[in-house]
Amino acid sequence: MGPQQDRKSSMANGTVSRKETKVVQYRECQRNHAAAIGGYAVDGCREFMASGAEGTAAALMCAACACHRSFHRREQVEADYDCSSTTSS
Repeated sequence: MGPQQDRKSSMANGTVSRKETKVVQYRECQRNHAAAIGGYAVDGCREFMASGAEGTAAALMCAACACHRSFHRREQVEADYDCSSTTSS
């Protein structure tokens, strides 16, 4: 009684199944490097790039600026995926 049954029933009826999900992307770094001296300075890192493989501790650190992922601006983007398959022989 989950999403698998819904997809199978819609494909059996001849309709195309589409799935809309939200994808999270991390953009520019917003860490204030001069906060300790009372100033404001960011490093200019434009997008988060993971230092390691997914599921490891290194995946939470940015390879460009060495900051944690939480310092980067979080953006949710809606993605439209087509769940139907087309095969040709």
